[in-house]
Amino acid sequence: MRIRLMMLACLFPAAAFAFDFGKLDISNLIDGVKNTADAMHKATPAEEQEIGASAASLLLGAAPLVASPALQQYVNQVGMWIVKQSEQPNMVFHFGVIDSPNINAFTTPGGYILITKGLFDTFRNEAELAGVLAHEITHTLKRHHMQAIESGKWQKVGGNLAKAGADNVKNSAASQLVSLSSRGALELFVRGLDKGDEFEADIGGMVLAARAGYNPYGLVSVLQTLGNINPAEGTIALMFSTHPSPSDRLNTIESVIGDKLENYAGGAESTKRFQTIKASLGTVKK
Repeated sequence: MRIRLMMLACLFPAAAFAFDFGKLDISNLIDGVKNTADAMHKATPAEEQEIGASAASLLLGAAPLVASPALQQYVNQVGMWIVKQSEQPNMVFHFGVIDSPNINAFTTPGGYILITKGLFDTFRNEAELAGVLAHEITHTLKRHHMQAIESGKWQKVGGNLAKAGADNVKNSAASQLVSLSSRGALELFVRGLDKGDEFEADIGGMVLAARAGYNPYGLVSVLQTLGNINPAEGTIALMFSTHPSPSDRLNTIESVIGDKLENYAGGAESTKRFQTIKASLGTVKK
């Protein structure tokens, strides 16, 4: 575990195999999950960080980072600039783009955010990237995944903490908790958060993007793009199954935000660095 955490801290070094969510058997991973959430409220900030790192490590076991240091550095620069505009500007985040044609983004507790190359390829400007990152950052700042884990909504009937730790008597209760919770976080990627959490992340993300100097309606553009993709399309099926529909999200944004952020619509959109990265990946959008 310690080795994997060190790897994550070094910007998620790329693995050598391709992403296939079908190979990541969530049901098997969580067979030992505790049936009640009694212990979860006791998780410390350090344990929460380790839970997130462990879940991110498992995700990276199914999908490597795109082998482009320039891309990874760029996404981290954009992401950390947005974090600096939040109520927790000193919180440490790690961002990465994983090598998957699927269209999705993943957030784990503790500030680990991964977006797929399939999603990155849809972006037409930096404001769209910023909108998605701000959405995911809001999930972390609001502790949406940890709250879902602590509530027990993700937990599978059967199994218990003692059984989960039986294979390794050296594991402390805290270590077992981290292992169980990281798998619970993974199940959330399949089942999805509550709609209210997604809507809150959309609204909060737009505000964060505006604070960071971007056109906050970049997220709206992304949702419009996603809304034009056939829900049955394999590359987007998981996202559609775990998120409210783009139309529902757009309707909520319209009802809550409307034109309240119009004064910020002149914020940054396309940038030279974005176009340079897109050109290097061969995915420049017109």
